[in-house]
Amino acid sequence: MSEQSQRPKTRTHTIREAFELPSGTSVTIMGWIATKSSIGGIKFATIRDGSGYIQVACKKDKVQPSAFEDFQKVTIESAVGTTGLIREDKRAPGGKELSITDFWIIAPSEKWPITKSAVKSASYLYDKRHLAIRGRKASAVLRIRAEIVYAAFDYFENNGFTLISAPTIVQNAVEGGATLFELNYFNKKAYLSQSAQLYEEAAIAAFGKVFIFQPAFRAEKSKTNKHLTEFWMIEAEQAFAGQDENLKLQEGLVKAMAARVIDKRSNDLSTLGRSFKFPEVPFPRVSYDEAREISQRGGIPFEWGEDLPTEAERLVSKLFEVPFFITGYPLSARSFYHLTEENNDKVTRSADLIAPEGYGEIATGGQRVHSYDQMMKRIATQELPTESFEWYLELRKYGMPEHSGFGIGVERVTRWMCGSKHIRAASLFPRTIGRVKP
Repeated sequence: MSEQSQRPKTRTHTIREAFELPSGTSVTIMGWIATKSSIGGIKFATIRDGSGYIQVACKKDKVQPSAFEDFQKVTIESAVGTTGLIREDKRAPGGKELSITDFWIIAPSEKWPITKSAVKSASYLYDKRHLAIRGRKASAVLRIRAEIVYAAFDYFENNGFTLISAPTIVQNAVEGGATLFELNYFNKKAYLSQSAQLYEEAAIAAFGKVFIFQPAFRAEKSKTNKHLTEFWMIEAEQAFAGQDENLKLQEGLVKAMAARVIDKRSNDLSTLGRSFKFPEVPFPRVSYDEAREISQRGGIPFEWGEDLPTEAERLVSKLFEVPFFITGYPLSARSFYHLTEENNDKVTRSADLIAPEGYGEIATGGQRVHSYDQMMKRIATQELPTESFEWYLELRKYGMPEHSGFGIGVERVTRWMCGSKHIRAASLFPRTIGRVKP
């Protein structure tokens, strides 16, 4: 460690804290050099510390020669420390600037590889994702993602839900066997979890209302801008609640997420050049049959009973400015556990929550089969391995009331709120069909 990096330091401030202080206050900031420039005899830099950015100005006659020399030679993305006086300057970003009285290099950076001339494709940026996440837009998306998660935790806590954790190594398929990642579990066949739903259904008999925040894995061979093979899900399940209560729960959650992002992350939204219409409740509702008719008129036909193709979903989504539900999916397009309507055993009490502007599905949910006999019949009809679902079936022998739940994809919500072209931007280190590093 160099002598400079060992320099005695006073209490350090974050850049966010520094902006709240009055002019003339002395602060010490630790961060990374984002930009450098000079005007006349004054040297400028922008420092980033995770809480924000601040412009710093260095004059030769205001600092020790060694500090001025360090400021001149410091490279982009070097980690540095600086002490200075906060002062008002309307020309500076944010209206304040740090006039340096001391400066030192903590960890120098080699020549930064991510430049406009070097970046020839999005693929290059994801090859260098470990470095690219330092960028203004990349980090803005990920801060918004974090705010979405914080909002969910607050929302569920305020509504009496208990946080649980479920296994990620399982023997049951939830969404479909074709999308499972198989692994050898001590000479037994097991899979990475697609969803925690089955375990949440067990937990509601202990807690009444539960939610989870954990990764899900889908081996979908889908090269679209909304698919990841590993992603994070927020899932919730509640006892004594039908589909109407389930839809209201989702509406409240998304409204809470949007409100928090707009309140806490307006600067990040501005960085992304993004604004979206605030989603007042209740959300609009479109039936599966209506969505199919819209799709057919738009030149994207599909058979009744099939799930909406991605292009059809995008077409319908572009007709709305706020999230909306597509309700009443056919059983043939849904998993085995969905409850059907009393007067129509081909239509489920389920819905997809669709983000507007073409962003598409962000959540799926519905009311579950709670009868043992009906679940046995459903498993037999779909030729599922009864032994794998023995414990799940047993739940229905011991006081299983009507219940419902949903799963919402964190990266998909983030993509919509940020206006990102591809879902990769909403993941710190995305996993897709063609990418498993860094």
